[in-house]
Amino acid sequence: MDSDLYPDLAAAGSLAAALARLAAELGVDLTVVPGDWGPLVSAGIATSVPERKPLSVHIGAESRWFGVSGWSRGVELITGATPDLADVVRAGAAWGRGGSLQELRAGLPFLHSSERAEAHERGPAAVVELQWRMMREQAAEEPDFTGFGELVEAAHAEPRLRPLYVFSSHWTLGFSSCTGYPFRDAVAIVPSHKGSPFRVKSHPLSDDVLGEATTAEEVVALAVRHLPADLGPAVAGTAEQEG
Repeated sequence: MDSDLYPDLAAAGSLAAALARLAAELGVDLTVVPGDWGPLVSAGIATSVPERKPLSVHIGAESRWFGVSGWSRGVELITGATPDLADVVRAGAAWGRGGSLQELRAGLPFLHSSERAEAHERGPAAVVELQWRMMREQAAEEPDFTGFGELVEAAHAEPRLRPLYVFSSHWTLGFSSCTGYPFRDAVAIVPSHKGSPFRVKSHPLSDDVLGEATTAEEVVALAVRHLPADLGPAVAGTAEQEG
């Protein structure tokens, strides 16, 4: 840590201590917890909202700035950077009491959230709908990769796949029963490319092939046969959570 850039942190002894000291001076109730990269350069600000992780805080190396990142159920909801440690204290307080993304951004303009993050705030159905729209847009931007576009459209038309969270990894379509990362893979489909067949796998990075087909519609039907019978729409959370 450069004490010229961070005299307040040097005086306090660590980022965590500086946050706690400033929060007390500002009359803000904060609980500071350990960060991911050691106490000098990182810290976390605890939250009372069960599904939210502590707001992660870290410092810049070559210029004075404090980066923050807020995650919930496997999704980064909010991020930003500011040279003012007081901004971080205020962000931590707002995040900790469960402020909405709109409220966080309105009160602290240095904070930003993505379209996907805003969809997550509305619920898993909104996330799934957004993912399908983005996947179809991605396919439309690759007109020469006809196998991928055919697969995306055939999968979107299938009622058993459309309620799942869709994503792509090296052009393989994955389908998850949860909307946060790490995903809970239900099935994956490899598109046809340069004459190769469409293939069904258990998950995108697996080497096992559960079956092959010559058309997108056939491979989608084959993939559906490998889904659990009681599989419902994707839920919020990650593979490490119950939902």
